[in-house]
Amino acid sequence: MNKDTNQFMAQINAYSMDGLGNNFVIIDRRLNSFELDKSRIINLSNKKSFAFDQLITIEKNSGKEYPIKIFNSDGIEVSACGNGVRCIAYLISQEKNEKKISIKTNERILFAEIVGKQNVKINMGKAKFNWDEIPLSQKMNTEKINIDFLREDFGLGYCVNVGNPHIIYFVDNCEKINIKELGSKVENYKIFPERVNVTFAEVLDKENIKVNVWERGAGLTKACGTAACATAVAASKKGLVNENSIIHFKDGNLQIDYKDEIFMTGPVSDIKKISLEF
Repeated sequence: MNKDTNQFMAQINAYSMDGLGNNFVIIDRRLNSFELDKSRIINLSNKKSFAFDQLITIEKNSGKEYPIKIFNSDGIEVSACGNGVRCIAYLISQEKNEKKISIKTNERILFAEIVGKQNVKINMGKAKFNWDEIPLSQKMNTEKINIDFLREDFGLGYCVNVGNPHIIYFVDNCEKINIKELGSKVENYKIFPERVNVTFAEVLDKENIKVNVWERGAGLTKACGTAACATAVAASKKGLVNENSIIHFKDGNLQIDYKDEIFMTGPVSDIKKISLEF
């Protein structure tokens, strides 16, 4: 019992994984019906015992699709997390001894395949480009988004939804961007009713892009799978890269293949069993 709050504490067995430094806590709720809410997730995040960008739960399944729920460290549920899905797919593949795994999010079904030792390829589906699909608060050209405090230095942004909303700015040097200062302002800008993920991207050549990413609800992150997808799609649409490109993060790369659908391939970490106290 917690003497300060007079509440019983729960010990939950869970897993810790990461994809290129994008950290996840994973709770398997197929056998344990432990309830989560926003305050519990925030409290766990504040403890910093196990640092995470997202907390992901594996829900009960009745078929070959594995439903999951994804929560940012601020406790808000979101619909997509590319690196997180790759980690879940690898975890389940080890459990079931299967190479192909189908993951069901709130927004779509994602098909994953283990293509090497701890290397996972996932079909992220199709990107969405219409203003109401991003979503934006009003009709506007999603390829030329004007954010007043960024216009002078960075021009216009490009919005795309790959399961969650993203805005991408193409710049000369992404590492020089003070994303800690700008990220939250853009994330919460008035035209984004569901907030937005923010990427400053530096095109190195026709096959390589370096990125600096701010993730809504999580902040500055070492890697973000959907940001990689969104950046590759935007760059391809603008003619800056080929259909196949490599997105460079600080701790590694993701291969993005884009034509009609988006395929993302990259490594995941070992699976670590952990115990959480709520």
